[in-house]
Amino acid sequence: MEYRYMGKTGLRVSELCLGAMTFGREASEQDSFSIMDHFVNAGGNFIDTADVYSQGISEEIVGRWLKQKKRDDLVIATKVRFGMGSGPNDVGLSRKHIMAGVEASLRRLGTDYIDLYQVHAWDPKTPLEETLSTLNELVKRGWVRYIGASNFRGWQLQKAVDLSKQNGWESFACLQPQYNLLCRATEYEILPVCVSEGIGVIPWSPLRGGWLSGKFHRGMEIPPEDSRVAQADAKGWSESWKNYNNDYTWKVLDALYAVAEEVGKTPAQTAINWLLQREGVTAPIIGARTIEQLASNLSASGWSLSDDHMNQLDEATTLQVTYPYDSGANRQQRAGRE
Repeated sequence: MEYRYMGKTGLRVSELCLGAMTFGREASEQDSFSIMDHFVNAGGNFIDTADVYSQGISEEIVGRWLKQKKRDDLVIATKVRFGMGSGPNDVGLSRKHIMAGVEASLRRLGTDYIDLYQVHAWDPKTPLEETLSTLNELVKRGWVRYIGASNFRGWQLQKAVDLSKQNGWESFACLQPQYNLLCRATEYEILPVCVSEGIGVIPWSPLRGGWLSGKFHRGMEIPPEDSRVAQADAKGWSESWKNYNNDYTWKVLDALYAVAEEVGKTPAQTAINWLLQREGVTAPIIGARTIEQLASNLSASGWSLSDDHMNQLDEATTLQVTYPYDSGANRQQRAGRE
């Protein structure tokens, strides 16, 4: 596996990141250990979790596994924002909640420091200055090496970058957005900010909750019972059947399956490889419930789609947009820079 720099920092991470959201939920502790071992043996060094994944159990599993490893060889990322308690300060990005959250994550992970500490989503109730100054303090104390964000809009990310620059605070090293063949609106505002500001991009849901895994085909009336999509309808997750059972999705999958067949790879491997080749992307986050799933997803690296195949997928997945994202507005912007 190759390594890439995280944005404009000197931190090098594997080009695929292992997501730990399944740990303690779909994957037992023993299976989670095996998954992490397999990932590291394949050259991976980047593992992402969050305090709320399985109500803290995911962090605990990673922490117990981490005790058996050489800590400095690994890049461990976690997040703060959503609460697990019922108190009024058990949620958000206030100084109080962030300080309590980082101490709890350090304890569960059994480590002295967190490599990448991310705010899990925007908090409209807390002044951004309070959040950013607190994150800066964590870096100064040595509890956190780098900071990042997840699920920010373009203007929110740019505002955070500008405030950090103005105050001499530690700036976001990366953003964790949803980005995949079925979610290309990320390219409108978010990715341009990341590319312009030198912020790494570690996309979550590169397979859109299983839609790009190869399990779904035109003519299906319901999702497979053992799929995440089948659970999504019952649990209210965004990748639900009712949200994606439409002509656009089937058009995307038709193109994906055609390219996958031509290159001799699985649809999942092809979808992840497309993402690896997108501008600004550092490391897609791959999740796994089993070793077999992980091994298959890891095979998305080590090769590249041709320009023709990239173009085929781009054309099939491009959304019809209006001003200011249409081609006419883009031509005007380019002309203005010339």
